Amino acid sequence: MKNMNQMMRQVKKMQEQMQKAQEALKEKTVEGTAGGGMVTIKANGHKEILDVIIKPEVVDSDDIEMLQDLVLAAVNDALKKVDDLASADLGKVTGGLNIPGLF
Repeated sequence: MKNMNQMMRQVKKMQEQMQKAQEALKEKTVEGTAGGGMVTIKANGHKEILDVIIKPEVVDSDDIEMLQDLVLAAVNDALKKVDDLASADLGKVTGGLNIPGLF
C-alpha cells in the first residue's frame, strides 16, 4: 500500500510537470520556411500561426499556384518543427516514455 501511495505522488508530480511544460510551449516559437526563405511562417508551441512573411519577389500574379505551394510547404515545415519541439520538451518530463496522446 505504501508503494501505491508513493507511485500516486509520482504520477501527480509528473502531471504537474507536464502541465507546466505544455504551458511553456506557448511561449516558444519556431520558423518554417520554403523556397529558400522566400516564405517564412512563425508558429508557437501550441501550433498557432503567429506570422506569415512573404518576400515581394516571390509574388507573381501569373503564378499564384507557386506562392500557394510555398505557403503550404512553409506551414507544414513550421508544424513539423512544433511537433519536434513538443516531443523534445515533453519527453524530458516523461523520461523518454512515449505516452499516447501527449504529442
